[in-house]
Parts: sequence; C-alpha cells; structure tokens
Amino acid sequence: METGFRRILGLSRRGLPGRPLLGVLLLALAPLGCASYSEGTLAARTALDQGKPREALTVYNEKLEVESEKELPEDVGGNNTLLILDRSMILQQLDQYKLSSRDLEVADKQIEVLDFSRSTVDDIGKYLFSDSVGPYKAPFYEKLLINTQNMLNYLEAGDLSGARVEARRLAVMQAFIADHEGVGASLTGPGSYLAGFIFEKSGQSQEALRYYDEALQHGSFESLAPVLRRLAGQASYRTPRITKVLDAAAGQPALDENQAELLVVINYGRVPEKIPKRVPIGLALTYASAFISPQDAAKANELAAQGLVTWINYPTLAENRPLSPVRFFVNDKPQQFDIALEIDNEAQKAWAGAQGTLIASAITRMITRVLAGQAAEKVAGGGTLGAVLSLASQATLIATDIPDTRSWSTLPARIAIGRVQLPPGKYQVELSASGGVRKAPIELEPGGYSVVSLTVLR
Repeated sequence: METGFRRILGLSRRGLPGRPLLGVLLLALAPLGCASYSEGTLAARTALDQGKPREALTVYNEKLEVESEKELPEDVGGNNTLLILDRSMILQQLDQYKLSSRDLEVADKQIEVLDFSRSTVDDIGKYLFSDSVGPYKAPFYEKLLINTQNMLNYLEAGDLSGARVEARRLAVMQAFIADHEGVGASLTGPGSYLAGFIFEKSGQSQEALRYYDEALQHGSFESLAPVLRRLAGQASYRTPRITKVLDAAAGQPALDENQAELLVVINYGRVPEKIPKRVPIGLALTYASAFISPQDAAKANELAAQGLVTWINYPTLAENRPLSPVRFFVNDKPQQFDIALEIDNEAQKAWAGAQGTLIASAITRMITRVLAGQAAEKVAGGGTLGAVLSLASQATLIATDIPDTRSWSTLPARIAIGRVQLPPGKYQVELSASGGVRKAPIELEPGGYSVVSLTVLR
C-alpha cells in the first residue's frame, strides 16, 4: 500500500518528490526561466547605445514577426503594444515620421493608464506583477508623451490637420490628469507648447493662447513674449500668467508679421528602464505603512516572525543614464533653448511618489501566496503530502509573482525646445545631441515657419 501511495504522489522512498510531482514543480517554476520583456529587447537597446538605430529597428521587426517597419502584426495587443511603441521612436530617429505616427496611434489606443492615486492596492498589484502580463498599463507621463511625440511627427510631416487632432487627444489626457492629480502631470509642458504652436499656425489664436497658458505653468518660455503680444491682439483669452507676460513685454516691439519663425525640438537619451528591487520585509512595511491595512500589516509581521516572508520585490526605475549637452546653430551661430524637459528626473519623481503604494501591493500579494501554501497543507491533512502540496502551491505563486518590468524603453530622457524669429531667407540649421547630428537647409517665407527636429536614443 505504501509503495502504491508513493507512486501515485510521485514520492521517492525518502519522501521527496519523485518524477511526476517534480515535473509539476519544475513547470511551476518555469516562468523564472522565461526572458522578460527587458531581456528580450536588450539587443535593440544595445544597438541604440552604439548609434545603430537601423539594427535596433530590425530587432523590433523580428520581435513583431513582420517583414519590415511598414507592417503591423496581426495582434497589436499584449507585449506587441510595447514593441510597437518602442519602434515608433526608432522610426522617428530615422526621420520616418509617418510610420512613427502610425505606430504611436496604434499603441495609444491599446494602452490604458495606471492611476496610483485612485486604484486600490489590489488593482495596482494586478497590473504590476507577472500573473497579469496582458494589457500594459502606463504611468501618466508615458500617455502624455505619446501625444506630445506624435504632434512632433505631424509637424515634421507638415500636417497641421493631423497635429490638431493629436493636440486635442492631449487635451483629453490633460483633463483626466487634472481630475485625478496624477504623478508626472508636470510633463504636460512640452505638449502644451507644441499644441499652442500648432493652433497658432492654424490661425486659431484663442486655442493657441489657451495651450500656451498651460505651457507657462511649467516654464517661462522667453520666446513666447512677442508671440503672445501678437496673439493678444487677435483673441480675448486672458489669465494672470498671460497678463504677466504681456505686462513684462509692454516695452518690447511686437512681432513683425513679415518675420518668419523656426521651431526646433531635440529628443535625446532614454528614460531608465524599469527593474525589480528587493528590500527586507521590515523596511518594506515602513515604506508602506500609510498604504497598507492594519490587518495586512499585522499578518505580514506575523509571517515575518515565522520566517515565511523575509523579502519583498517591487518594480522601480534604474538610475538615470549620463547625457551629453545639446546644441542648436543657425548659420553657425549658437542659439538658446527655451526649455530642456528632464523626463528622466520627472519619471523618477513619479515612481518615488508611488513607492509606498507599490510596496504595499507587493506585500499584500506575498501574504496571499504564503497563506495559499498554508491552506494547501491544511487541506491535505499535513504530513508529507501536505508539505509537498504546500511547497508546490507556494513555489507556483511566489515564482510567478515577480514585478512586471515592462515600460516604454525608447522614451527619450530629455526634450529640448528652441524657437527663434528670423527674417525671410535661406538658412542652415544644425542640431546635435548624444553623438547624433542633423544638418537641415531651410527656406523661410515671409510670415512662414519651419520645424526641424532631432531624435537620438542613446
């Protein structure tokens, strides 16, 4: 009888798992051997670091199982959403603005927002750990920058109509953030600036002033003074911020209608990737004290005292990467930037602000996994069988409960914006950042404008 019992359970004579049950345990632990999203795209990021964006593009096309960047996969959900989003910025770096725009729009429709301020600890855990590696939920700043980058694509393509549609999508996202007070809301500045420029050049002064006013919440934008003076004579929109700029510029000459304008945008670097971080349970409970229920905190302390929970893993951002200066020349004359948005620093602030919630979620999920193992042992009546079932249950649940480190890995670390007024004529524009250079000859018509950008993802 004992021999038959052991054979059914897959136990050896020493009470250890035999081949059948051992196979189950190994299968449970299999997720640990699967490459993460970050590992799967390492070759592409390495190519970008080496200044080889076309090689990086090839990697993403292979991951998407498409012949070229002109194609989309049949399934644009799951991890393919992020692959498409990553590819969009490489296409932008290669000056393929229409394809980049298509990828951004496809990804934008698939990606939802993870709201740290309103979601429960359980809901956040559902999207930040590997038992839910389905729809990708982005932090606020990523959603904002999808629309921002796509406005730039449309401006480069000379499509003001498409740019206005994207600007209105940005406005919807901005309203959502204002309602939810989402972390990373300060990253709305560049988008608002570009939206103001788009509506100004579309002849919609009232809308332009509204967007410029939003941009002024996040920067002084000295080049806007003469622009606002001109727009103020065409539209009635006013706020204390706009009035302050107008008063300060009262003695300055208004922008000559025959003058032309040059807008430059430089995207450079990459936001740090998301990584798993491991902290002792005691420190984790300290970080999460304001976000975890007293019952869960008590249970975590109890399990920690028994040695059943000692460490907690949660997702965070790696350290920022070093960056080189950016430069902007017109006919070999250096120009100033209006703004250099530090996306990497703002992203770090956003994740630091959400740290307590993230750790609380990790703790409550780890408690669930330990209790599940104890329940399995109790149902089995203890003994060898109960111990094995407990081990299998805990091995499965804990092994798969690893932080989801997916993120928009080609999101630029910084955005620099410059704007100058110039007499009509021909000019040579040169932009440089992170080892990348773009030289663009432009011709400005009276009252016209030109947009020149550079994206270097290294």
